[in-house]
Amino acid sequence: MSPENSNIRISVVSPVYRAEKIVSELVKQLHEKLSEITNDYEIILVNDASPDNSWFAISNECKKDIRVKGINLSRNFGQHYAITAGLSFANGEWVVVMDCDLQDRPDEIQNLYKKSQEGYDIVYAQRVERQDKFFKRLSSRLFHNVYSYLSGIQTDKSIANFGIYHHKVIEEFNKMKEAVRFFPSLVEYLGFQKTAIEVKHAERFEGKTSYSFSKLLRLSTDVILSNSNKPLKLTVKLGFIISMISFLLAFYNVIAHLFGIIKVEGFTTTVFSIWFVGGLILLVLGVVGLYIGKIFDQVKGRQIFIIRNTCNL
Repeated sequence: MSPENSNIRISVVSPVYRAEKIVSELVKQLHEKLSEITNDYEIILVNDASPDNSWFAISNECKKDIRVKGINLSRNFGQHYAITAGLSFANGEWVVVMDCDLQDRPDEIQNLYKKSQEGYDIVYAQRVERQDKFFKRLSSRLFHNVYSYLSGIQTDKSIANFGIYHHKVIEEFNKMKEAVRFFPSLVEYLGFQKTAIEVKHAERFEGKTSYSFSKLLRLSTDVILSNSNKPLKLTVKLGFIISMISFLLAFYNVIAHLFGIIKVEGFTTTVFSIWFVGGLILLVLGVVGLYIGKIFDQVKGRQIFIIRNTCNL
């Protein structure tokens, strides 16, 4: 933390996308709820190159109160990259990460902070009764089930980004330079003393989620490949299984030939083997190619995010 900001008690970081009509209400509620805890706080809003007037709305709030700070990214990097950008400027002893759509309720921050004072470094917000649409709940459940299976790490689908984190957690997070960013999994890797409390989950204040099915699928693939090598191990197992099936099939063909069962020798098994083994080879090459692609992205060493301009920073 910089010396001039070392007295900041709480920082709130929120990525903003398609939220021009939400920003003012978000800031209003944050001012109300944070002032019940301390006057030493900052609100960092990160505009992820939103196509609407979100940056204009953020700039207006910055003019009203110096404690509101804005970061405008040069292009759309994605939610978790926007969170990373905001965290790199957070100076609070405690840092709250939350979405901008007000489904993460500002009035729960006090409960998160109170729990953190019991000696925890991380307090997650656990959304027991989610107010999301059916598709979003279903996709979340599928992602967590697949991710848990492939990574060997048990995750809780009721926990997302919303939570409060001690500055030492954020400092360690900022040292991580992975090209693929997924805030919950990176924080989970860090360890530290953590717990979770149940919070109320609200309906989206305005508009609809920006996560399409293709975006969710791409995010899921990136996160799984970046945090687990189990897909590679599964291809090894699959190859072994195919080898055993091929051996048994060959044994069957020998027996069938001796007993005169096979009338047109070799045709069926040859066609089957070519298509089956060919498909298997393409599958394995595809999985290996995805991992090589992630290595390529990482070794390029490009910026995780690029800032176009800022307010009050």
